[in-house]
Amino acid sequence: MKSTASYLELLTRETHKPEAEVLTMAFQSGLRQLWREYTLGRYLRRQISREKAIESVGFDWVELAERQHAAMMEDIAWA
Repeated sequence: MKSTASYLELLTRETHKPEAEVLTMAFQSGLRQLWREYTLGRYLRRQISREKAIESVGFDWVELAERQHAAMMEDIAWA
């Protein structure tokens, strides 16, 4: 299992970007992921509308969350 530092070193070397830029990209990517999870969770709990969720994270992410939620509910019903 690689450490975070080894991932950073590899990405810095392979992308030919400064470490600070790679860290900035990682931070931005992580924030987008957290926002997506937060927004989709609110949508699935019916705290925001489907339209609002699509505006925030995009149609594909909302559709994926709906399919995953439906599959989970089928599994629960089956159990």
